[in-house]
Amino acid sequence: MKIIRQGMVNFAIQHFETTIVLALLLTALAGAFFPYVKIDTDPEHMLPADEPTRLFHNQAKKTFDLSEILVMGIVNEQDPDGVFNPQTLSRVYQLAEYAKTLRWEDENNPGKTVGVISVDMIAPSEVEHISQDGPGRISFDWLMSSPPADRAQALEVRQRITSNPMLAGRLASEDGQALCLYLPLTDKLLSYRVYKAMTAKMEELGGNDEIHITGLPVAQDAIGIEMFSEMMISSPLAMGTIFLLLFFFFRKLSLTILPMLIATFTVIITMGAMIGLDFEVHIMSSMIPVFLMSIAVVDSIHILSEFFDRYSAEKGRDKTIREVLDTLFMPMLYTSLTSAAGFLSLALTPIPPVQIFGVFVGAGIMVAWVMTIMFVPAFIMALPKRIFDNFGLSRKQQSARTPMTSILAATGSASFRYARPIVAGLLLLVAVSAWGISKIQINDNPVKWFAEDHPIRKADTALNKHFKGTYPAYLILEGDTDPAVSDAEKNDMLTRFKDMAGDMRDNPQARPLAEKLLRTLLVETTVHQEEPFLNAAIAIAEQGLKTAESDNEYFAYEEFSHFFNLEKEKRKPFKQPQVLEYVAGLQDRLLGLGLVGKSVSPADVVSKLNQELIDGRESNYRVPEKMQGVSECYMQFQQSHRPHDLWHFVTPDYVNACTMFQLSSGDNKVMEAVKESVDEYFAATPPPVDIKHSWAGLTYINVAWQSQMVQGMLRSFLGSFAIVLVMAVFLFRSVRWGLLCMVPLTVTIALIYGFIGLIGKDYDMPVAVLGVLTLGMSVDFAIHFVERSRSIHARTGSWKETLPLMFREPARAISRNVLVISIGFLPLLVSSLVPYKTTSLLLSSIMLLSGALTLVALPAIITMASGWFFARETAHATATIEQHD
Repeated sequence: MKIIRQGMVNFAIQHFETTIVLALLLTALAGAFFPYVKIDTDPEHMLPADEPTRLFHNQAKKTFDLSEILVMGIVNEQDPDGVFNPQTLSRVYQLAEYAKTLRWEDENNPGKTVGVISVDMIAPSEVEHISQDGPGRISFDWLMSSPPADRAQALEVRQRITSNPMLAGRLASEDGQALCLYLPLTDKLLSYRVYKAMTAKMEELGGNDEIHITGLPVAQDAIGIEMFSEMMISSPLAMGTIFLLLFFFFRKLSLTILPMLIATFTVIITMGAMIGLDFEVHIMSSMIPVFLMSIAVVDSIHILSEFFDRYSAEKGRDKTIREVLDTLFMPMLYTSLTSAAGFLSLALTPIPPVQIFGVFVGAGIMVAWVMTIMFVPAFIMALPKRIFDNFGLSRKQQSARTPMTSILAATGSASFRYARPIVAGLLLLVAVSAWGISKIQINDNPVKWFAEDHPIRKADTALNKHFKGTYPAYLILEGDTDPAVSDAEKNDMLTRFKDMAGDMRDNPQARPLAEKLLRTLLVETTVHQEEPFLNAAIAIAEQGLKTAESDNEYFAYEEFSHFFNLEKEKRKPFKQPQVLEYVAGLQDRLLGLGLVGKSVSPADVVSKLNQELIDGRESNYRVPEKMQGVSECYMQFQQSHRPHDLWHFVTPDYVNACTMFQLSSGDNKVMEAVKESVDEYFAATPPPVDIKHSWAGLTYINVAWQSQMVQGMLRSFLGSFAIVLVMAVFLFRSVRWGLLCMVPLTVTIALIYGFIGLIGKDYDMPVAVLGVLTLGMSVDFAIHFVERSRSIHARTGSWKETLPLMFREPARAISRNVLVISIGFLPLLVSSLVPYKTTSLLLSSIMLLSGALTLVALPAIITMASGWFFARETAHATATIEQHD
């Protein structure tokens, strides 16, 4: 390792011009890939392409022709009639008409258009009013074919909505003060574009109504888009903040630029490599620049700090920089390797964008290390000599005169004098933190990633004030295409078949043909045991139709085919009244629990049609008692203006069904509570027939990928903790020193997450990620402290003499790094996105706390057990003395 160090340093100093040119060329080469960047803001891609949850979600969308929905709410709390006044409803009509025009040519498929799916829109002017048109007849009229001319017509629109349970509480709120338009999209990634267009249209229409747009698609799309724009602001601010801090520390503009150059080169090379390798820039990887900028300056700050403290005109640049790198080369290598290992451990998570983020941040850290070792000495050697006039910390003035060195000297003295109380206090804090960690609630909601004053967050709050639920989740119910026929059912069916054939007295061939069919059926189902009974019977009857030699034979087989087809039809789950009643019971249960604000299922479709077929009274909003009644309701619905709506709820074979639930919140814990309640319902009251139930929709997809992320982050944290510990043990050739390096990080994580649990903040995606992200970074301070302590102790032979020396140059370098990294992340607070704010506060807190613990807890622990920690060094020194004597 010594040869490698000397080779790198010698080349950088002796060929500084070549080193600088090579760094610039490498940066320019990587930067050339930037124009080819591909942006991916789809949160669904947080799951692997072959993830079962994602595959099922996409299959369910195809099966039931489901679309991601943008929710547009109109609120009027001033008018006595709420939104049901002519002026507001006129604006609602115009908004719906405008929404239908939002179609654009698909860039990937010329000739194809994308945008709002007008035929599936839910708006007063786009849905039907279902009413009775005489006994046994139903009328399908547009609910609001044109804007109302007066108050009476406006109130009639309200009456029509409230008379239909499928629309009441969904299209309009129960208090009449809010109304929602549901705009289905061909692609959820168009949601932000539609959001902007509808927002502009609202401003154009004016009026005194409150207009809000929300929904998971627009929230997630907006997050992806705004994260990049926020990063364009936050990154320069972070760089500017770091620059000012460095200038404050070193007072030399030319040297202050150096860490900025290292950070810039590192970011460009890392991002350029990622783009050049054809990786898309996702929401997670958009944060790479901010992380790398703060991490990349760490080593250069250590070098500049030591260089500043050690430089003198007598030694000059060459000797001073060699002396500094001799001291810092190994600690910087150790910390870079452990930091990189912490980030590379993210490759263990099941989330592809997180894996990419971890791998490239880890690689970027090593790029920064190489750049620091090579470019820093080359840059220093390239500067004019006059730059170093009056540079450095004068030994004669003694650094204790500065506020920082005074504070550090007092800290070192206190950690030695009050070692036991410090360690005891630390243990007490860890115990309290453990209690706080036990109170942590795992939860997330993408809408809450926006600040409270963001339009999307305000829209969510406003609409949930009037509606009991606006977050859709789809319960997919799958029946058996060919359900098994029990022996009892088979015997009953065959008895009725024989009776039917016997009743065909005008066809003398019916009975013998029926007996022939049954004999053939017995053979077929015996030989081909896997063949479903009804399918075999139908196949035999249809074969008989093809080979019939007379009219009587043909008519007989036709009746036989009709009989068995009817029996099969009766077994289709979602034509059976008892199955639909079971679904309705599930809906009532969830509504009663308050987790769901609204739900619509095939049972609602049938119940509404049944109500109007009978007499229109509310008491007849129920599932018909007989299958014929259910079939009649389905058939009547297909006579409407929107017959395709039926296939959003059932498949054409009536074997599978979809129930749409509107959840009261987008919080993961609400979706999980709904899922648990459904599972309990199926377990406690099994369905009349075999039905499997699964979930689809963005609300559930969020639960799936965020659950995987939280679990993945925990595994990654434990894995990276173990990796960093093993590396620290290996690097120091000592278990005790390796474990000591983990103390500040471990206590910091415990305190931060304990605090999160105590204040009741949700353990969401940003919080889950931070534990892993900070592991490699915060251990940096401890490794530097331990390495320098061991190095100085080797010279002094006494911890009491080592400690004051540690709290000079080494502690100053650590303190400067702590301050730069902690303050460097604070510009993220200007963001309007909560994950950036959370990252800023927690990351700054973790860095500051781990730095403070490094400078307070580590010396206190070493003081209490210095004999144990330095036993090997003491034994070696004793042996050396004895050998010398």
